[in-house]
Amino acid sequence: MGRREFVWKTPDITADGLKMFACIVMLIQSIGIVIIEKGLIHLDQYTQAGLNEAMAQNSHLMTLAGMGSVMQLIGGMAIPVFAFLLVEGFQNTSDYRKYLLAMGVTALISEIPYDWAMSGKLLDMSSQNALIGTCICLMMLKCLDMFKEMSGTARTLVRVLVVLAAVIWVSMIRAEYGLCMVLLVAVFYVFDTRNVLKTILGCMISLMYVTGPIAFYGIWCYNGERKNRIPKYVYYTFYPLHLLVLGAVGRYLT
Repeated sequence: MGRREFVWKTPDITADGLKMFACIVMLIQSIGIVIIEKGLIHLDQYTQAGLNEAMAQNSHLMTLAGMGSVMQLIGGMAIPVFAFLLVEGFQNTSDYRKYLLAMGVTALISEIPYDWAMSGKLLDMSSQNALIGTCICLMMLKCLDMFKEMSGTARTLVRVLVVLAAVIWVSMIRAEYGLCMVLLVAVFYVFDTRNVLKTILGCMISLMYVTGPIAFYGIWCYNGERKNRIPKYVYYTFYPLHLLVLGAVGRYLT
């Protein structure tokens, strides 16, 4: 009897599959932050030294803190996926203005639920929701696309300046995950056809959130299919809605 050969077959993952994965891990992260850390632990009331002392005296608190940390680590896998999908959406959209408008309106609608979930305030300027940074990334992509016909040193210089401007903007407004998103989106766009290089660079950038590189397995298995089983506006609604619900639960626990 001949020896059986094991053949490893990578799965085919659609854009819809990537979106659902990113939304699930983002939800897990949000639960860890809003429900566990802010609602149950009341993390904002502790200094690091005070938290360490409290955990040493309370095993239940230590368990909750561990759960919150793990859930945040899981959420780090969403960032590369959202960056990849943003570039895919930009390259395949038939109406850039409509795409940017939809993203911008959702970002504005999301700000109050985000502030309420993260700080308990209806308006908090200490940080902005992740979709604000996503809008800046979309504008960065448009600028990069405008100069794509340039070549040589001039094109490289323009690209660096455009990306640097986006980095400055997300840093000034303190957009959640802004720096990582800008850098990942730039890498996915600039090195679009160089899969190995963009994966290596993307994994290095994603280490800002530790578990980010794991998401590149799903990105590598992406089959290019963009047919939506779930309407795209459901995903736009999910972001502010999940923050609103978790914010309400978090305030109740507080």
